[in-house]
Amino acid sequence: MLLWSKKIKNLLRTGLKTSVVLLLMVSLSLGLSSAWWDLSGGDSGRTSRLAQGDAITDAKALLRYALPIDNDTIRDIQQNLEDISYQLRGKRWGPISSDLRRISMALDTRASDILDSIPEDRQAQAKPLVEQLRQGLGDLEAAVEVKDRPATQEARDRLLASVGQLEQMMVTGFPFEVPEEYAHLPQLKGRATVAIETDKGPITVVVDGYSAPVTAGNFIDLVQRGFYDGLEFIRSEGNYVLQTGDPPGPDEGFIDPKTGEYRNIPLEILVRGDDQPTYGITLEQAGRYQENPVLPFSAYGAVAMARPEIDPDGGSSQFFFFLFDRELTPPGFNLLDGRYSVFGYVVEGEDILEELKQGNKIISAKTIEGSENLVEP
Repeated sequence: MLLWSKKIKNLLRTGLKTSVVLLLMVSLSLGLSSAWWDLSGGDSGRTSRLAQGDAITDAKALLRYALPIDNDTIRDIQQNLEDISYQLRGKRWGPISSDLRRISMALDTRASDILDSIPEDRQAQAKPLVEQLRQGLGDLEAAVEVKDRPATQEARDRLLASVGQLEQMMVTGFPFEVPEEYAHLPQLKGRATVAIETDKGPITVVVDGYSAPVTAGNFIDLVQRGFYDGLEFIRSEGNYVLQTGDPPGPDEGFIDPKTGEYRNIPLEILVRGDDQPTYGITLEQAGRYQENPVLPFSAYGAVAMARPEIDPDGGSSQFFFFLFDRELTPPGFNLLDGRYSVFGYVVEGEDILEELKQGNKIISAKTIEGSENLVEP
């Protein structure tokens, strides 16, 4: 059986909930032959946590960190701004003030380092953004001074938007070459934004070709073809997963009209610190189960490729949204990382995603930004 069979549905009841991770592993292995892992034996048996401490659970933060840039100043500013949201949850105003001091020092002493990493033809756009950081920092400091949590969060978010724009400007070219054996597949040499209209409302997904160019390229190619328009969500496992991409008829993936054959996509995972993704093998099988993917499953609305249980390279058109649950997949101990290809995140419409169930439909999926980054074979 390739992907989730149409004859096998509802093996797990929607809404099934448990705080025991082992029960989750067993239940998912019974019902997710197309998108999960094999617990029947072999070299499986992952027991080590992937990260120490709190994982990043904000999709936009993960996308910022995933950009292929090397500028310590902008990363220091970003890290301190990201930390503010965490500190706000505990009303820790002292650490927030420390974050602000570090940001202020970076802007006072190293602002030129930011501009040095931006190409000359983008400098006219970059300089006003650096000034926005200076001005926005004053607004943030004022909100922190009076301990106004909503105003602090809003000012912090505005600053991070400017940081993200500056980081995007630092990216020049594509950071690696996809192996020749996958050159016949579409590739996304950058990022793209997809607007998915469902019968419950709109969802916006950012697809990251910098980290998963083949998986993201396949997805954007199918979006451009209108492949997903009208398709139902075929699986909904409560607070775990929402899956779609199964076309009408007997086929369980995309049949390339040029070849008449099933187009399969390799497992593709970029590990933080690596120059290019690992292909065709899980991180566990590669002996790297303690390492962190650049695009982890730690954010609600992670978008990943479904695949046959026994074939890492058998994905095609079916994908799933991971509905992150802290009780069952605590930060730093995510059982899916390294086993499935994450290629993007929901950045708008998380409330709509919560409402979608099996039987709901995608009305349309359209690339609204970044279509020029798609490279067809």
